[in-house]
Amino acid sequence: MWKLGNFEIQGKVVLAPMAGITSAGYRKYLNSFGADISVTEMVSDMGLIYGNKETESYVIFDKETALTGLQLFGSNPDNLAKAMEIALNLNKNIDFIDVNMGCPVPKVTKTGAGSALMLHPTLAGDIIKALKKVTDKPITAKIRLGYNEVNFKEVIKELENSGVSAIGIHARTRKELYSGEPHFDLLKDLRKEMSVPLIISGNIYTLDDAIKAINITGADAVMVARGGVGNPFLITQIKHYYETGERLGNPSFFEQCEYCLALARSMVEEKGELTAMRIYRGIAPKFFAGFPNSRTLRTVLATSLTDYQSLVNIINEFKEEFMKM
Repeated sequence: MWKLGNFEIQGKVVLAPMAGITSAGYRKYLNSFGADISVTEMVSDMGLIYGNKETESYVIFDKETALTGLQLFGSNPDNLAKAMEIALNLNKNIDFIDVNMGCPVPKVTKTGAGSALMLHPTLAGDIIKALKKVTDKPITAKIRLGYNEVNFKEVIKELENSGVSAIGIHARTRKELYSGEPHFDLLKDLRKEMSVPLIISGNIYTLDDAIKAINITGADAVMVARGGVGNPFLITQIKHYYETGERLGNPSFFEQCEYCLALARSMVEEKGELTAMRIYRGIAPKFFAGFPNSRTLRTVLATSLTDYQSLVNIINEFKEEFMKM
């Protein structure tokens, strides 16, 4: 067990924020696999300040089974504090606030936000201080190893001194984006040096990936991000292992079919059929990666989804083919 502010966290799985993916419908379904904490898509501080309706839609969600944080991005402490107040007024179901200090995408970093904040450790700390002045909810930060150069320890020190409640670290620099192997070796035993919980991120695609990351760093939890897209059962595998020591096997093709359909229904309920299925063209194929002779299925899912029934029809057709193998 570990603590996030006054919240007691029993397990070790955090559903990571992913732009364009971790909407309320996505979180609702993946949380059912046992996530202890989940985080929204990143939300622009200025979008909230200017009253942008699309931005506000990311903030509105019902109470979730997992502790749920709102991830904000920006670079001005006062603007972030103002945006946070707006968000908390819009939705009382927000359990904590996470500040994005790790996004490597140029359209974010060129504004001074995301991983660009790794260049300015004092400013990163000032942001935490500004948010803490206006709420008693936990404030967390997601960072990287650095921007171009590794300086995460300097940033961690500033965040801790400013009162951050927990820190998530993606084990790559901004320069590396999402390529190559994450550098967990640079984070060896890091948790022993920290005064707040550590959540580790980077290439968590399997139970063994999670075990390795936690063993090396001593982290309190791992973030399941891209590794959970198309493989929600990974959350259950990690949670179950740390509760019982037992390793659960990977889902069968037919179980993946059911998971794929169930997540689609959750997203359709949230976004409507056409919008959900447009997004789902990038998600559905991932449920079947690694299965023999699945290339055609994945191609059809990526190119031919139009509505929920088309998804059902495609999956049923390939189920029959799979049973003939």
